[in-house]
Amino acid sequence: MGARLCNYLSHHLTISPQSGNFRQLLLKRCQTEYELRDQAAKGDERTRKRFHAFVLFLGELYLNLEIKGTNGQVTRADILQAGLRELLNALFSNPMDDNLICAVKLLKLTGSVLEDAWKEKGKNDMEEIIQRIENVVLDANCSRDVKQMLLKLVELRSSNWGRVHATSTYREATPENDPNYFMNEPTFYTSDGVPFTAADPDYQEKYQELLEREDFFPDYEENGTDLSGAGDPYLDDIDDEMDPEIEEAYEKFCLESERKRKQ
Repeated sequence: MGARLCNYLSHHLTISPQSGNFRQLLLKRCQTEYELRDQAAKGDERTRKRFHAFVLFLGELYLNLEIKGTNGQVTRADILQAGLRELLNALFSNPMDDNLICAVKLLKLTGSVLEDAWKEKGKNDMEEIIQRIENVVLDANCSRDVKQMLLKLVELRSSNWGRVHATSTYREATPENDPNYFMNEPTFYTSDGVPFTAADPDYQEKYQELLEREDFFPDYEENGTDLSGAGDPYLDDIDDEMDPEIEEAYEKFCLESERKRKQ
């Protein structure tokens, strides 16, 4: 929801202060966190958790933020594409288990879209990433479980990210027959900043509960933690009340999302 909300506000929020419009301010904030990527990837556990939350949010933002060109054509933000590549470099350069798990989740979320975009530009970035993963599996001092996750990711990519060819006989996608089943599901975060998806067995019950409920939660949030901002430096400087125009745009977004969900 967080990334989709950002896209909605970038198109519907009309206020434009001297410091820039909503999308410009959002990207500036992302740039600030992005520039700290190397230090964050090798930081303490709390720093890395915060960094991983940012990485996955940026992945969802890349998938959801729509940029309209002068001819009306809608594209994705190339600057985010380049940023995700460097974030992956930072994660693989510091091959601790949690960094590698974050990289796997990011690639499951965005891998097919990134590879298609790179191929259109004649780039072989995904080949380089896969080669790096294979080197990590061979050389890095990571756990056996994480190495298995990395190998499963390589297998997923070799099957074209689980995408089914149009000529194939139609089957309803399930976790058993479609390795890409979880790719487009949203990512949620625990109050400790630990990201989890529908593919994480320890959180499947909680994940389904979050999808079915419509209110906000103090312990688990999509693309964020406690909305009160307690103890979260991301939110320390946010006022208790929304700007009226932001509040109106947010309410319209919620109503539109609810209407689409019921269709």
